[in-house]
Amino acid sequence: MAKRKKTARKKSARGSWNAKDLSILTKQFPNKPTAEIAKMVHRKTDAVKKKASRMGLKKNKRYLKSIGRG
Repeated sequence: MAKRKKTARKKSARGSWNAKDLSILTKQFPNKPTAEIAKMVHRKTDAVKKKASRMGLKKNKRYLKSIGRG
């Protein structure tokens, strides 16, 4: 049997965020539920949480208080 040559795989663009999605995340994350934002940008909730964390975004105090966490 002939051995297959390993080829390097390109990273898919699936995980990349476009400017429109980043804008939505930046504007909406502090004041809206993460699940709602995930639906807006067509991504999983965990992906939105991770990206927001990497960008240094946080929920604002008023929002946290309104959901009983502040």
